[in-house]
Amino acid sequence: MQLKPRDRLIVALDVSSVEAAQALVTRLGESVTFYKIGYQLAFGGGLSYAQSLIDAGKQVFIDLKLHDIGNTVAQGVKSVARLGATFLTVHAYPQTMKAAVEAREGRLRILAVTVLTSLDDADLEAAGYATTVTALVAHRAAQARDIGVDGLVCSPEEAATVRGIVGDRLCLVTPGIRPAGAEAGDQKRIATPAAAIAAGADYLVVGRPIIAAPDPRTAAEAIVAEISKASPH
Repeated sequence: MQLKPRDRLIVALDVSSVEAAQALVTRLGESVTFYKIGYQLAFGGGLSYAQSLIDAGKQVFIDLKLHDIGNTVAQGVKSVARLGATFLTVHAYPQTMKAAVEAREGRLRILAVTVLTSLDDADLEAAGYATTVTALVAHRAAQARDIGVDGLVCSPEEAATVRGIVGDRLCLVTPGIRPAGAEAGDQKRIATPAAAIAAGADYLVVGRPIIAAPDPRTAAEAIVAEISKASPH
């Protein structure tokens, strides 16, 4: 089933309170159907708020990047599944991915995070990896495909390579999306919405370019329009 352009935009609710999140969701109205809740909001009441969004007909992406012993990951996955969330992230380590895949229930889909978009080759070297971002992403993508996760989180720069590895079996979710002229912030591997779609991304995660915009709804509609133009028809 082909995704509608509006459903391909995931807005990151990177705010510190449920009140701020609800104010933003209200401003965005029907322009956004999919929201991401990460650490900042999750630890400020965001998991309970996720249920409110789901009850209101929105899709929710819980971005907690789980990585722990297998049983701990599995129990966390089951708890998130009970919320009715659509996506949950885990780090793309084999043991973690296997535990998450075996524990998923209902509508929940497991996304494996390859390499954070704030990292480059120098950051990997500093962390003790004797490889490049491109090589590590490719390695983890192949493992994720074989283990059976539902999708991958990768930067737009690697999306085309990853799509070549996983084919159409996995969905690709790309953060690091910046409309032309927007500041990169702390992201190092970025692309415009159109470029990310052209590279093979299924979903685009956008935070600051929308939530910090003078008119978030107009900013969201502009990105949806760009997705629509870039999407194959």
